[in-house]
Amino acid sequence: MPTIKSLLAHAADSLATISSSPTLDAEVLLCQVLGKARPYLRAWCDQAVSEAQLQEFQQLWQQRLQGRPIAYLTGQREFWSRDFLVTPDVLIPRPDTELLIELGLKLIPPGAEWNIIDLGTGSGIIAITIAAERPNARLTAVDRSLEALQVARQNAGRHHIQNIQFHQSDWFKQVPAQRFQLVISNPPYIAEHDWHLQHGDVRFEPQSALIAGDQGLSDIKTIAETAKNWLVAGGWLLIEHGYDQETAVQAIFTALSYQQVQTERDLSGQPRVTCGQLQT
Repeated sequence: MPTIKSLLAHAADSLATISSSPTLDAEVLLCQVLGKARPYLRAWCDQAVSEAQLQEFQQLWQQRLQGRPIAYLTGQREFWSRDFLVTPDVLIPRPDTELLIELGLKLIPPGAEWNIIDLGTGSGIIAITIAAERPNARLTAVDRSLEALQVARQNAGRHHIQNIQFHQSDWFKQVPAQRFQLVISNPPYIAEHDWHLQHGDVRFEPQSALIAGDQGLSDIKTIAETAKNWLVAGGWLLIEHGYDQETAVQAIFTALSYQQVQTERDLSGQPRVTCGQLQT
């Protein structure tokens, strides 16, 4: 039977054809099989794997060679230093979305009992992170997908978060009547024929959470228009969007009379989140 070292070398070599981080991919998959952390692989590099472990690793390895995302193969992804359960029913958490969290937390005073809604919560990373960082806030997390909500509820339980209510809803339509100090969302914003949909992890992610009409702007328009009826005076709207949508999203906000409209850039310097304040 192969050793951990030889198995990783062979797997990483083959994964180099489809991944920018083949060694890391191989290590993560083998850790999944062995139930060990990555330092174990180096400490016990000459240890032979069992036949059952080899077969399980080869199955994961082959799926990765076909392009299936690591997060779906392991069933989890780290976000904001927390591990979140991930299934093919939800988008894979990405570092870009941490900007949305950062901007939201800057607006919410520590200790404030704000009413906050996360539209299209998916795995729940936005609502759960804000709820954990602002425990006095009251979070509402909604999604059209019942399967996504089940994942989000599991993640809330995993992190012992209790200040969130979950609702199956088409944006605001099925949300109980109330007002919010903050509406936050990472909605679908990719145009239907965008070339990105044919590459990388998005090929395996739920299309309903990725694609929007009107060149990717239809859901952003709906949220921005409807949020005005749900925000308190002086409340904020924060929306994540595509790197090439800054001008269009700012125009939507401005046409709807939001104030202090501005766009912030993500870790790679791309315009990523636009915010606006309802008139006081």
